[in-house]
Formats: sequence, C-alpha cells, structure tokens
Amino acid sequence: MRCVIARFPFDLTKSGVLESMKGVKPEEVLGTSVIVGRRTYPVKQVGQVITRQDRRDFTAAEVLRAMTQLGFTCRDVSRTAAPARTLDPYQEASALLGAPAAV
Repeated sequence: MRCVIARFPFDLTKSGVLESMKGVKPEEVLGTSVIVGRRTYPVKQVGQVITRQDRRDFTAAEVLRAMTQLGFTCRDVSRTAAPARTLDPYQEASALLGAPAAV
C-alpha cells in the first residue's frame, strides 16, 4: 500500500512492517501506540523504523493513519485516560495523610 509520511511516498505492507520491527525493543508508551506482532510500540518509534527518518519530520497522525490502513491495532491513551477525580485537593490530601475527612 502506498502511504505518504513526511511528504514522502512509501510502499508499505503489513509483512514488511512486521519484518522491520522484528528485534526492535519497544520504548515506554506514553501516548498513541501501535500493536505490531505481540508488542506495543509508540507510534513515533514505528514511524522512525519504517521510514528511517527523524521523529521530528512526521506527525503521529500520519503514521497512525498508515498503520490503521495496513490493519494494525492502534490505541490512543488520551481516550482511555483515568476518570476525573471526585475529591477536591484538600480532601485528597487528607485522605493521603490518613486524616478523617471533613463532612
């Protein structure tokens, strides 16, 4: 499949991406990620490996779009963020210190 990443066209295949990522140790995932094989990689790391370009040359959205079209599972951490806190900062501090909560 032909994909444009950082204004350059790439002919990518699912098997080609799997082969490129073979032996690459995944970095810590802090944002959007792609599951390649049995491992979860940050989108920018996958983009860097498959394009051989600096991570600053492309956006995560470009790589995410290409990986989704190839059939890889992608996850966005911002959509699965922790639920909003129900305690105000004073109640939270009291709870952490073990003090009884004021009613």
